[in-house]
Amino acid sequence: MTISRIFVIAKNVFQEVVRDRILYIIGLYILILAVAIRVLPEFAASTQNKIFLDFGMVAMSVITLIVAVFVGTGLINKEIEKRTILVLIAKPISHSEIITGKFLGLSAVLAVLVTSMTVIDLIFLQFGNIPHPTASILVAAVFLFLQLSLITAVAITFGVFTSSLLAVILTFAVYLMGNITQDLVQLGRLSRNPAIQSVTQILYLILPDLSRLDLKNDAVYGLQALPDFTALILNLGYSLIYSVMLLAIAVFIFSRREF
Repeated sequence: MTISRIFVIAKNVFQEVVRDRILYIIGLYILILAVAIRVLPEFAASTQNKIFLDFGMVAMSVITLIVAVFVGTGLINKEIEKRTILVLIAKPISHSEIITGKFLGLSAVLAVLVTSMTVIDLIFLQFGNIPHPTASILVAAVFLFLQLSLITAVAITFGVFTSSLLAVILTFAVYLMGNITQDLVQLGRLSRNPAIQSVTQILYLILPDLSRLDLKNDAVYGLQALPDFTALILNLGYSLIYSVMLLAIAVFIFSRREF
């Protein structure tokens, strides 16, 4: 019964997001790539292939990140602000089922977006006769989805107890800091200041290390070489465990809120 209730909530979230015409973003992505493949040769004739390959991955990452942050922070927050959360709570649905269902619903939307954009990107690369490591691009797309799912969990957690605007700001902050956590640790070591080293180490332990899930450079500059399989499995486990922990925190906070 729990699985069926979670599935219903996830399905409703997916349908609601699709009704908001979020999938039109796929059309925007096609337009961006079409313009890029025509314009880039005029600015970078000798490196246009490499730049277009990089541009396609970056554009995909940025567009889907915006969706994850803005939609994710509003999944619970909008329900609270509109008081429709009272209807959900009145039903025989637990707080964990609501959070999990919302998370899976948006994750499904992100999976559709990432899959569609990856296929579109590969089609452009193929018809543009641009050399590309297909396997590396596919692996990078999978880990982009994992990164977006983790950010979705962050967005939902902030959206449970803050306003929509603050939740968006905090989620973007976590994303930016999460991509430089390893650099922060290195900076702390170079400073040789125990206090700074302690702060950077704490930040590294608390913030998600999103650089583990960012394989764009491997896809663009790694040629045909794939990342180490063991490292991929470890990073996969890291993202799943971190997402579960964030959702558990969201459930804990959500269950103690009064409406």
